[in-house]
Amino acid sequence: MTHFPQLDTHPIMNPEAVIQGDHWRIGVLAESLIRVEWQDDGVFEDHATQMVVNRDWGAKPHFTHTVRDGRLVLDTPALRLTYDMKPFSKEGLSVVIKGVNSNRNTWNYGEEQEGNLRGTARTLDETNGVTPLGLGVVSRDGWAVLDDSASNILAETEQVNGEANPFGTWVVPRPGEGHDLYVFGYAHRYIEAIRDFYRLTGPTPLLPRFALGNWWSRYHRYTEREYLQLVERFEHEGLPFTTAVIDMDWHLVDAVDPKYGSGWTGYTWNRSFFPDPKRFLDTLHRHGLKITPNVHPRDGIRAFEDGYAEAARQLGIDPASEEPIEFDLTSPKFMKTYFDLHHRLEDEGIDFWWLDWQQGGVTRQQGLDPLWMLNHLHYLDSGRDGRWPLTFSRYAGPGSHRYPVGFSGDTVVSWESLRFQPYFTATASNIGYGWWSHDIGGHMFGRRDEELEARWYQLGAFSPINRLHSTDSAFNGKEPWNFRAEVRDSMNASLRLRHELIPYLYTMNWRAAIKDRPIVEPMYWQAADNASAYEVPNEFRFGTELVVAPIVEPIDREAQLAKTDVWLPQGTWFDFFTGRRYEAPGIDGRKLEVWRPLEAMPVFAKAGGIVPMQPLDEANGPVNSIDNPKHVRVVAFAGADGSFTLVEDDGSRGTESAVSTTEMALHWVAGSSATFTIGAAQGEAEADGSVVPERRAWTVVMRGVEPAKVSVRVGGEAIEATTAYDERTLSLSVEIPEVSSACAVEILFDGELALAHDTSADDAFRVLYNAQIDYLTKDKADRLVRSDGPAALNALHTLEEPANGDHRHDLFVSHMPESVIRAVAEQLLRV
Repeated sequence: MTHFPQLDTHPIMNPEAVIQGDHWRIGVLAESLIRVEWQDDGVFEDHATQMVVNRDWGAKPHFTHTVRDGRLVLDTPALRLTYDMKPFSKEGLSVVIKGVNSNRNTWNYGEEQEGNLRGTARTLDETNGVTPLGLGVVSRDGWAVLDDSASNILAETEQVNGEANPFGTWVVPRPGEGHDLYVFGYAHRYIEAIRDFYRLTGPTPLLPRFALGNWWSRYHRYTEREYLQLVERFEHEGLPFTTAVIDMDWHLVDAVDPKYGSGWTGYTWNRSFFPDPKRFLDTLHRHGLKITPNVHPRDGIRAFEDGYAEAARQLGIDPASEEPIEFDLTSPKFMKTYFDLHHRLEDEGIDFWWLDWQQGGVTRQQGLDPLWMLNHLHYLDSGRDGRWPLTFSRYAGPGSHRYPVGFSGDTVVSWESLRFQPYFTATASNIGYGWWSHDIGGHMFGRRDEELEARWYQLGAFSPINRLHSTDSAFNGKEPWNFRAEVRDSMNASLRLRHELIPYLYTMNWRAAIKDRPIVEPMYWQAADNASAYEVPNEFRFGTELVVAPIVEPIDREAQLAKTDVWLPQGTWFDFFTGRRYEAPGIDGRKLEVWRPLEAMPVFAKAGGIVPMQPLDEANGPVNSIDNPKHVRVVAFAGADGSFTLVEDDGSRGTESAVSTTEMALHWVAGSSATFTIGAAQGEAEADGSVVPERRAWTVVMRGVEPAKVSVRVGGEAIEATTAYDERTLSLSVEIPEVSSACAVEILFDGELALAHDTSADDAFRVLYNAQIDYLTKDKADRLVRSDGPAALNALHTLEEPANGDHRHDLFVSHMPESVIRAVAEQLLRV
């Protein structure tokens, strides 16, 4: 067996930060994070556990401690612990959190965590709407507690149950009885709490670039011909997919003789569907796709499998006996044989595995969750011999972020499911789980609702991972061409946008791995003391530059628009797509309703925001190319200074890759000129051009401005550039032909670059134009809006009253629906 990768662990606490008695021990990991232990046998645990891998945080934190009246009092700048040095009890162990203006800022042992903002759940299988969530490490009460008492431990051992262990470390039961708790006392410093959670449990790995594109998945009995025809159709339609998920029918299912059991588990290609598996996989690779097949491993390796004879010999079983090889995660000998079988399949061209474990939570080792063990071992194995590690599986408790990507299970097709997913995804970040992959469009049950599918695709474009999926029904395919024209167009746009966003997404991928910031964050992370930030559960930050508020309700019949509630933090914001400006001047920000047609969703960028993208054009190669692009399109938003560092690498192996960075900056002076700069590529690219293309074309789109004159310099020399203005999106674009990546680009907007003119009346007209109401009502409303502006809103409620005693058209003027008035109000009150 090749060298098996290991977790990077540093589990022993700094002894200078430890206080202990015969049965209790307290470790001060940080001023806001303490470990409290009670062991009946007085033997404390210093191994890494399933959750915790790093307790050595270097320098001793600042704290004092004393014993007074039989109680230990430990004090740090962030918290104060009081303990009676007896078996843990509510009366004897408490922690007061400083800096929280609440009467619930004290944790007493055993207390319910009512203020906890929750974490995530194992799965959404068969969920229709809301499901209970586990605990996170952030709380409105200022404290959160994670219980690690039941975790198994990771120990170096040469033998396990009498078997040789070739894996280096193994997961073994924790000896003794006791309690092992981690008290997070970060008040409302949520981001700091998450960063220290990662420090304790291990960082989020960097994902390979292809994982951030679109994934195609369907529970369907594809043949080789049918699957390749599908891929060719996607290419013909200009739809970029980077990952092919192949559900269980790649292997024998119905053809399995009942004497061997069911075909749920399988490792033998169904050659009726795939006569030449290697040819099939090679063809998918030539089309730019990575491949992950489904595996349900519970039933082990049985005698009908192609790999059975070799597996049996490895385990000392006579192949002629056809004795089934039982699945046993607690046996290193079995796991070596199991991985050897997978490696032979990988040699044919499989890139990574979809571990679809649905068979319960029991192994032969007490307290060991089989899902966790599968995730742990498979992820490490996938990184052997310098490979880029990757798995695809369900969540198995705190620390599972170490084993991305997450599979959230088979959801019900319903508005209730869609409505829950943005909240579910954002809240998962409270336990560090940033790379959820949902069944976009829903998996099963439900009913056909084309509007629902379009909205789900829109959410997918701004999800951590965008994977379409559906059940095995001729009526439930997610191919966009199966839907009516306007829905298909919206779906296509969402899929193309997702791929265009890869430069931005990949930079956020690096941010997650290096700076411990998941791509999706709840709004309250950056506004913990603002009540409004907690009142928009379906709104989230998507990386550093964007705020997303998905539409999760059907369109209003009269307005022909769908609504969502939005909270914008203080500042100037722009609609990412249309360039319309929204002002939130107060310190508390601004709450408002936003209304969008089927083809649009609410995504906002703050003034100064910069979003790099890759156009789907010939310069960038095949439509699903994941190469660092030769043509980069940068969308920038007017009104303030801003900066962004584009991160790219050579794709070799995670954070060990050669890296290049490109600095971008918008310098904005109100009432004066503006400058946009693109720095020379720095890092490995500067040395040999191995990361970014030697020459690049740039398109810079300044959104939310008036037309202006532009001059461009490259490396200090003036060059010709093409400019254009799009009235529809209020955008000035500058196209720069290919230039050396080693040269800086400077765009000067000559004279005053003004914010775009007020379009509110025209935008209100568009709302009225599409509304399903009487024409004369629209006419009167439009006149009011154009003459009175925002002041017209009160009058819109009384349109049935004839003006100036004119009753001739009274029968044809109706009351304006509230939904239409509110949609008009959004346009009139944006700024």
